[in-house]
This record gives sequence, structure tokens and C-alpha cells, in this order.
Amino acid sequence: MLTSRSAAFHRAAVTVSVMMATVIQVLDNTIANVALPSMRGSLSASQEEIAWVLTSYIVATAIATPATGYLAERFGRKRLFIVSVAGFVAASMLCGAAPALEVLVLARILQGASGAALIPLSQAVLLDTYPRERHGSAMAIWGMGVMAGPILGPTIGGYITELYGWRWVFYINLPVGIVTLLGLWVFLPETARDRARSFNWFGFTVLALGIGALQAILDRGEIKGWFDSTEIVVEAFVAALGLYMFLVHMTTSGRPFLTPALFRDRNFVVGLILMPLTSVTLMASVVLMPPFLEDLQGYPAYMVGYLMMPRGFGNLLALVVAGRLVGRVDSRSIILAGLVCAAVGAYYMTRFTIEVEAWPVLWTGFVQGFGLGLIWVPLSTLAFSTLEPRVRTEATSIFSLVRNTGASVGISFVIALLGQSTQANRAEMAAQVSTLNPLYQAPFLPPTWSLGDPAGLAAIDAEIVRQATMIGYLNDFVLLMYTPLIAIPLLFFFKSDRRPAPA
Repeated sequence: MLTSRSAAFHRAAVTVSVMMATVIQVLDNTIANVALPSMRGSLSASQEEIAWVLTSYIVATAIATPATGYLAERFGRKRLFIVSVAGFVAASMLCGAAPALEVLVLARILQGASGAALIPLSQAVLLDTYPRERHGSAMAIWGMGVMAGPILGPTIGGYITELYGWRWVFYINLPVGIVTLLGLWVFLPETARDRARSFNWFGFTVLALGIGALQAILDRGEIKGWFDSTEIVVEAFVAALGLYMFLVHMTTSGRPFLTPALFRDRNFVVGLILMPLTSVTLMASVVLMPPFLEDLQGYPAYMVGYLMMPRGFGNLLALVVAGRLVGRVDSRSIILAGLVCAAVGAYYMTRFTIEVEAWPVLWTGFVQGFGLGLIWVPLSTLAFSTLEPRVRTEATSIFSLVRNTGASVGISFVIALLGQSTQANRAEMAAQVSTLNPLYQAPFLPPTWSLGDPAGLAAIDAEIVRQATMIGYLNDFVLLMYTPLIAIPLLFFFKSDRRPAPA
């Protein structure tokens, strides 16, 4: 029988162990991005070839995530956690030692497949480790770990690559992984195993095909020109067919791959719809701001990192605040406040100009990050509040899958919108460049803007591209403003989790 002090220590040890596993997995989603130029030169790869270093990891993670629930139930959560961490670390070592691009891509596939279970397992473990009245605090801790990737990944990856080379981006996982394995081995309790449960290969295969093809479309669509490419058309057909066959299989099979009862839980289904909208706002803004600041505003790379920091601080602060409020305040009210903050931050981003100063970037990033952090904890708590504990691992794997897919869809959409909007506005503005246009005679125009020589034409075209790109970013910011507002009506479908105060 554990005393209260030993129980608290054991809970803390489990928390630290599972969160270390979460952090190394989410960091590897983004930490390798900044090292791609170094990898490309070292491995003599083209721009399209080196992109497979990211694509292979994302697709492998997406395909393997849905199997987490079955594997945990069949072999035990502790065994699966330890095997996943060990496989992830081993694949990281292979990534770092890869002598050629083909080996690196294969190792990234193994790394993504091994690490796919880490985030859903960590969420399920924390929900089971903490009593229901402390689920808000547990989800705040989990949210901090998940947020570490987009916030810290590019900074840590750039620092390691600059000082030690790109291979150490992967080698750094070894010491962290060893400590994580020891913590899991000593402190994590094992769950009951269902040895009689069989694996539904058909359900898993069609779901894996659908998800894998969809992720490939989202990751390679911009490079290939979307549906102008035969590859994207084929992948779209495979994705649609696989997902359709999976839905038919799940609703008609006697023992489907995923438990249909999960999708009869109202809070969980509403959470599955709301989480991608939140992921779109978070990840799209994180992806858009660095090139906006560096390429368009002319900030150096190190300054971009500083300008993005308030967004992370706001996010972490909100996670702590939300963790304290959940259980005391109706979670729907906290989510509403977060959605409004995210929309307000994006609204003021739509008012940026081509010469925007640092201060507006800092405070709008903080407000938006704070709003998104307020959403994370109560949304996760509400989504799992009415589920039976026995299906939590399967539910967390679906939740992670939908969150990652929603983020991928959002990123692909805003990047495509940015490119199309920039091209359309460039063409429209270029059509106005003529000596017959009275504005061309305006006295405030630079004297070098001459239509009579190539240098003058180049200067005019450069400014047109700059202005058109700015309009493209503003259009994306408008989208980020409306996305949280669209999500507000969904809050009315949640069942409240507020509990009466103790006497």
C-alpha cells in the first residue's frame, strides 16, 4: 500500500518518463526541418529528394498511429511503450549514421512508425495516472510536451546543426531515450492484456492506405502542382477509396478495427471535430510567420526566433492557467475564451503592413498563443470525460491522428492559398504598370522605376512581387481569424464537465 508521499513520487516519476517520450517524438517532427539544407549538401540530394526525409516520417507516423489501441490492449501498455521508445531511439541512431539518402529515408520510416504510439500512449497514461478531478492538470502537462515541438524544435535544430552538424539532430535522442526507458521500466505499471483479441488486417490496411495517401497528398501537393500531377491524382483516388472502404468495414463488420462505440460518444466526436480546427490555427500560424518575417520583412534568422518566442510563452502560460481552471469553471467557457483570443490575435495580424514593426508581431503572437493554449487543456479533458477508461488508449490514438491530419490539411491549405493569392495579385498589379496610368507619374515614386531600361523594370517587378506576397499573407491571416470563430457553435454540443463545489 503506497503512502500519499510515495504515491505522489510515483505519479511524478511516471509523468516525467512519459513526457520525455512525448517530447522526443514531437521534437523530431520539426527539429529536422532546419537541418534539411545541410543534409541536402552532405548527401548530394535534390530539393525534391530531400523532402522525403520529412514526408517519410509524417506518412509512417500517420499509418502506424491507429494501431496503438490494439497493440496496447493485446501486448500491454508498458511493453508497447518500452518497445516504441527503444525502436525510436534505434531508428534515430540509424538516421544519424546514414551514409546515403535511401538509408536515411528508410530510417525515418522506422522512426515514424516506432514513435507513432508515444503521444497517444502518454495521453492515456496521464489520464489513468491522475484522478478525474486532476485531469485538467494532467492535460496541461501533456499539452506542454506536445507544444514543445513547434515552439522549440526549429530553435534547437538550428542550434545543434550550426554547432555539431545535422547528424547530431538525431544522435541527441540517445541519452534522452535511455533515461526514458529506465523510467518507464521502473515506474510505469503494466495494464491487463487481451490475448484473445485478433488483429483486423483488412480494417487496418484500408485505413493505412487512406491515411498514408492523404498525408502524401498534403505533403507533396504544393511541390507537384496539386491535381495537375498524375501522382497526386492517383494518391487522391487511393485515399478516397481506402477511407470509404474503412467506413463501410467499420459499420458492417462484427469485429471492426476501431471500436464503433467511440463514435457514439458525443463529447468525443465533438472533440474530434474541434481539435483539427485548433490545430489548423496553431500550426498554420507557426509555419507562416517565419518566412513572413525573414523573407518579406527582412529580419535575420536569429531575430525571427526571438520574435516567435512570445507565442510560445503565451501558449505555456495559458496551459498552466487552463489546468488550474478546469474542474472549477465550465470547460466550454474556457474554450470560448481561447477561441476569441485566437481570433483577436489573428484579426490584428490582418492589419499588418509591409513595414510592420516588431512590437505588433510580439503582442499579437502572445495573444494568439495564449488563446490556443487555453483551448488545449479543456478540449482534451471534455473529449475524454465521458469515455470508459478501457477505450482510452484507442481513443487517444484516434485523437492524435485527427489532430495531426488537421494540422497537415491546414498547413497545405494556407501555403496553397498564399501561392495562388500572390500570383493572382501580381498579375493584377502588373497589368496596371503603364506610362498611361496617371499614378506612374506620381512624384513620390523612386526615379529608378523606369519602364525604359531592364534595371528599372526589374525594380518595379520586385516591388510588385513584394506587395503581392504581402496581400497573400494577409489573406491567410484572414482565414486564421475566421477559423476559431467557425468553431464556436460546436461548443453548444458538448456536455458540461463542471462538477459541484465540495461543501
